[in-house]
Amino acid sequence: MLLEAKELKVCYGVAEALKGVSLAVDEGSVLSIIGANGAGKTTILRTISGLKRPASGEIWFGGRRIDGMQPHDIVRLGVASVPEGRIVFAPMTVMDNLKMGAYLRKDKDEAAGDLDAMYEHFPILKKRSGQFAGSLSGGEQQMLAIARALMSRPRLLTMDEPSMGLSPKMVLEVEKIIRDIHQRGVTVILVEQNARLALRLSDKAYILETGSITLGGLARDLAQDERVKKAYFGG
Repeated sequence: MLLEAKELKVCYGVAEALKGVSLAVDEGSVLSIIGANGAGKTTILRTISGLKRPASGEIWFGGRRIDGMQPHDIVRLGVASVPEGRIVFAPMTVMDNLKMGAYLRKDKDEAAGDLDAMYEHFPILKKRSGQFAGSLSGGEQQMLAIARALMSRPRLLTMDEPSMGLSPKMVLEVEKIIRDIHQRGVTVILVEQNARLALRLSDKAYILETGSITLGGLARDLAQDERVKKAYFGG
């Protein structure tokens, strides 16, 4: 097990966003968290990355408790994030965005090699290397956000709605990218409203409803569950 969250309770003011959520992520696996808008999916990822402190509960990563740590220290341990909305540094070039992903690394020579690897893996980013990130298309920005996160050499990559707002063609491209990341041995936590895509990509999955996990198990089993089909597949 690479990451374990135990009885997480997270609040925004008096509103309780997570109500005792527990989950476990096996190393080298893809775990998806499925739920409607407002269910608390993004809050889980923000809490794992240290951007939100839980009111109670614990998060353990690689045998170390991290729920009280600063976000940059969590990144150093090997947790990287691809945030919702393809957030990139718009006034900076594609190259500089990628270099920012390796900002905390001390192995600068190897980081330079990883930059070349990202260009090889994402040829469009090499072509756009000198362009401002804000000038890229939505799909290109999503590739940049993913590549920037990979520049930190994470053990765990969290992805928040990576297919949102993309064309069907780009959704297929993002699916391929996630499969490639998984094959490289990186553990992935995937938050997605596209339940078919999430379950197709995942080993395990959890269903989150109004801050509580209502169902969990092997993704292939949940894909056949009548409750999941009715709620997320349109019947």
